[in-house]
Amino acid sequence: MTLFAGPVGAAQKLLILGDSLSAGYQMPAKIAWPNLLNEKWQQAPEVINGSISGDTAAQGLARLPALLKQHQPTWVLIELGGNDGLRGLPPQNIASDLQKAIDTVKAAHAQPLLMQIRLPANYGRRYTEAFSAIYPELAKKNAIPLIPFFMEQVYVKPEWMQQDGIHPNPAAQPFIAGLVNNALKPLVKHKLNGLPSPDR
Repeated sequence: MTLFAGPVGAAQKLLILGDSLSAGYQMPAKIAWPNLLNEKWQQAPEVINGSISGDTAAQGLARLPALLKQHQPTWVLIELGGNDGLRGLPPQNIASDLQKAIDTVKAAHAQPLLMQIRLPANYGRRYTEAFSAIYPELAKKNAIPLIPFFMEQVYVKPEWMQQDGIHPNPAAQPFIAGLVNNALKPLVKHKLNGLPSPDR
């Protein structure tokens, strides 16, 4: 299935609305996974990284209208909520902000894509389960794709993690770009121009 939105003939773009996991925390933006994905796709469509380290869902939501107006994306990948969860904010508040982001994307005639976010187990079973459940519930309610959380395959490799134990390091970025590419392949029409399949 290929999801398409936007005017016929318009340049197709994927906007990533995320936090430090997508912003390239403590590394040059050019080596962060969104830029590697843009290179892999050879800007067809163009990948625009609208992520800012530290952003909560509410902060991302506040920036979203200006980003939509500026870039007029075809798709918007929402990678938010992790900072809300790390602060222990109420799950219903997080879900509300994410729902507003989804609604804002749809109102701009773009296709929202939602990334599953999970918290470290030390935040307590009750809270982490309530938090994790936000994402499939929103995806089902809005009939939108749910993209797997790429960090689950990165956490298990210490050599891919920064010293804080939360953020991926530069060595992990090509792997993440490959994972996201595979997840988006059935959803976002793009050209790989003969490039090999992503490293697994």
